[in-house]
Amino acid sequence: MPTLPSSPILAAAGGSFLLETRAPAEVFTPEDLTEEQHQIAATAAQFAREEVLPAADDIEAKKPSVLSALLRKAGELGLTSLDIPEEYGGMGLDKVSSTLITDHMSVLASFSTAFGAHIGIATLPLVWYGTPEQKQRYLPRLATGECIGAYGLSEASSGSDAMNIRTRATLSADGAYYTLDGEKMWITNCGIAGLYTVFAKIDGEKFSAFLVERDTPGLTVGAEEHKLGIRGSSTCPLVLDGCKVPTANLLGEPGKGHHIAFNVLNMGRFKLGVACVGGARHALAEMIRYAKQRTAFGKPIAEFGLIQRKISAGATRLFAAESMVYRTAGMMDANLAQLLPEQAHDARQMQRRIEEYAVECSILKVYGSEMLSLVADELVATMGGYGYVEDYPAERFYRDARINRIFEGTNEINRLIITGWLMKRAMSGELPLLAKIKSLMDEVTQPPSLDSAADTGEPLAREAETLAATRKIALFAAGVASQRYMTALQDQQEVMADLADMISQAFALESALVRARKLATLRKASAEAAAAMTALLADESMAQAEQAARRVLAACGAGDELRTQLAILRRLARFTPADTVALSRAVARHCIDAERYPL
Repeated sequence: MPTLPSSPILAAAGGSFLLETRAPAEVFTPEDLTEEQHQIAATAAQFAREEVLPAADDIEAKKPSVLSALLRKAGELGLTSLDIPEEYGGMGLDKVSSTLITDHMSVLASFSTAFGAHIGIATLPLVWYGTPEQKQRYLPRLATGECIGAYGLSEASSGSDAMNIRTRATLSADGAYYTLDGEKMWITNCGIAGLYTVFAKIDGEKFSAFLVERDTPGLTVGAEEHKLGIRGSSTCPLVLDGCKVPTANLLGEPGKGHHIAFNVLNMGRFKLGVACVGGARHALAEMIRYAKQRTAFGKPIAEFGLIQRKISAGATRLFAAESMVYRTAGMMDANLAQLLPEQAHDARQMQRRIEEYAVECSILKVYGSEMLSLVADELVATMGGYGYVEDYPAERFYRDARINRIFEGTNEINRLIITGWLMKRAMSGELPLLAKIKSLMDEVTQPPSLDSAADTGEPLAREAETLAATRKIALFAAGVASQRYMTALQDQQEVMADLADMISQAFALESALVRARKLATLRKASAEAAAAMTALLADESMAQAEQAARRVLAACGAGDELRTQLAILRRLARFTPADTVALSRAVARHCIDAERYPL
């Protein structure tokens, strides 16, 4: 099984990026991949290139069995068994290797949706919570793709409010089976699945999970939904009418289904962020290729500054998202590596180690999905009229991208999770966030220092100062909001969302910064592109953080108090802007010369 590189990758506490600065050697980046991991990535990329893309039209047309056949073919290569333990027919890969496969398979959203649902939210509940008998019965077939999995949580009245499900489970008098009644909506893989993880409330109260086979009497798969995007994936309602499920198919404990649902969704959010990275890399390559080929006013449109700005904006956010993805996967692996020998194969222990990074997973979901939407939108803009026509790929990228902001909890819900999770950890003492906020509040009430920031001589010193300022702005705004609303902060959704955006910008910028510094140390050819993208990201992060902080402060105070707080914000947000025009052109030139994303 692939292992982490010899460098001291840190199993940092979840959310600690807001409080502590990391050295490049402590953070995993794609530059740390082993040779075996490079081979794994190449295998996935080859499958996507030679099997998925040639079948794109048939997948989008929903030709019978095409999607199922592709998943089975992926299973023959082991690509559908990433996170399944070896004793149940899986590969049991480390999280970085698993991430690589999801990343490089994500060239067509309809396929990556089906693939991601199968290997993630449809399989992990069984891996983490199944009994040995349940695992032995189902996991080997899920591993090969012989049986496709689906995850049935959402209902017409309980999309984001998952605990409000109405599907009911009633235990029979003899205790032999549960009868399930209800209807699930928007179930990915529903039409091709052989096994469903279905959530229901026992006696209308105990939120629980059940493994339901397709041929179970009382289970009916509804008609395929006609969707805006990801048209080639299967999405149907699932109707349960007197559906009798053996008690042996209860997954986990009665009344503990919410643990299964929410912990699996953490990994689902992570994998979705990974898929967005892979999809954006493919869309950006389309943008660059078209811009080089299309001529206007006597030259390729790739030579125009505003087209270059579109390319550089997409590449910069992709660089940040990719850096966050592999950083998080590296932290998961480093944390899992600390398990004791007797815990190494304990799925529940592994799940708890992954759960440590719930906030990073939500950030990746939000940032990645919005990054992909930007790239898809700029692809349409670059192609102009052609981008709006179904004969060209931009139109499909644009439609397909929208669902990612809804999947795995809407971005609105995930923004609330980001801030709420950190504040909960702070209140419980698991993360010294409150002490850091207090220290900052003491600092900002003192007269400002007239000393300029010291030049450390390190690469990207300006960007490091901007990161420090972004962190302080987020902490200051969080402190003001906490003082104003106390425990009622959770009810102030707009404030919670703005805080989440500041927090996310800090994670994105630090992840990009440490990677750019590592590339500079390694003297990689791509170091110049990485430095330019990090510099662009620094200006963007500061602008977004300051704007969000202004909204938070205005929502929390008025009069002299607000004026004082805004003066503090201006001091914290003081920084030297870069020449973003020159940086944008430099990033675009690296992309155009490489004819793709340059890293």
